[in-house]
Amino acid sequence: PVGGRPLIAWTIDAARQARCIDRIIVSTDDPAIARVAGRLGAEVPFVRPAFLAADDTPGLDPVIHALLWLAEHEDYHPAWVACLQPTSPLRTAADVDAAFDLATGRRADAVVSVVEAPVHPQWALRLDDEGCIHLPAAEPPAQRQALEPAWALNGAVYLARTDWLLDHRTWYGQRTYALTMPEDRSLDVDTPWQLRVADLCLWQGQRRRLGTAS
Repeated sequence: PVGGRPLIAWTIDAARQARCIDRIIVSTDDPAIARVAGRLGAEVPFVRPAFLAADDTPGLDPVIHALLWLAEHEDYHPAWVACLQPTSPLRTAADVDAAFDLATGRRADAVVSVVEAPVHPQWALRLDDEGCIHLPAAEPPAQRQALEPAWALNGAVYLARTDWLLDHRTWYGQRTYALTMPEDRSLDVDTPWQLRVADLCLWQGQRRRLGTAS
């Protein structure tokens, strides 16, 4: 539960509200997640195989499996596919549509969402076995303004042409464009602390909406 709802609900909501999304398919091996996803308006037409549900399963593999399953069992071949991870609950429908607009406007093969890197790579430090600090090859500038902008994946939106994705088995190619997103919609929940932050943000957002509605 996050913000008073199942974590996956926020992503299903974004998908349902996005004008570019025709079908919402949830890939899971968990019966409870499948039941919740179905109640929220998503489809769960198959159970994800166990070998694609391990902690170390690459994120793209379940997407490829879903596309191949839908092609084989439903003769369904969407022109585009978006992967919306439920661990990005602050991403909005507008972000999803912006990725699609960018992809079609630039004739991209893929679009991946990014956020300005919270720690610039040139300020990243290495510690040796004794805990001593080692700077990068060249000592970085003391002021961030002197650094070239750097971006990090935020995990919120992955979008690609289906035929291209099936051929290349990657989100990244010569015509993969970046959808830049603000920090306040880029939270990627990987830790208990990030889950708590998401919970606080979503409760606060609901209170603001209720205040506006009243």
